[in-house]
Amino acid sequence: MSTLNQLFTHFENYLPLDDIEKKELSDRVMERNIKRRQFILQEGDVCRYYTFVISGCFKMYGVDKNGTDHIIQFASENEWIAEMGSFYSNKASRLYIEAMEPSVVLQIEKLDLFYLYSNFPKFDRNFRVINENKVIDLENRILQNISSTAEERYQSFLEQYPQLANRVPNTQIASYLGITPEFLSKIRNNIAKK
Repeated sequence: MSTLNQLFTHFENYLPLDDIEKKELSDRVMERNIKRRQFILQEGDVCRYYTFVISGCFKMYGVDKNGTDHIIQFASENEWIAEMGSFYSNKASRLYIEAMEPSVVLQIEKLDLFYLYSNFPKFDRNFRVINENKVIDLENRILQNISSTAEERYQSFLEQYPQLANRVPNTQIASYLGITPEFLSKIRNNIAKK
């Protein structure tokens, strides 16, 4: 399946695109091959692209004053990733978006996305639903971080990202969960014994 067809198929989950909309979208996305550990956004840069993952995996994270990574989000096949605050405000990002595997993405610039919003209402609706779903995921994650045990958070991670459990290093999963890799190993051992 071509990369564009994969994107068109993705939109079938929302409001399917007609041929004119597909052509308009095709004219405005750029395909990129990203190497493992390559950044598509670094702290201090403005997020200029909304990125759709064709293949591979990304993490979005911040780094605290002690140099510790705090992973906010993962994105793998058929998911979108962008630092929304920077993307919409044109302000410098406080986050990084880094490839965890060799990846292929389709990216759309902000002005091109806004053109699609203005001229083709399906894009506005589709991206609104995509963004609303991301907000719901983040709200659930915040609630879990303040009210769930580490094991419950790990189980939730497995439900949200089942395809990543064996692709992402334990250190990265632990960072996402806000625990140490050693504690994650203990949780996994406890689950295996049940």
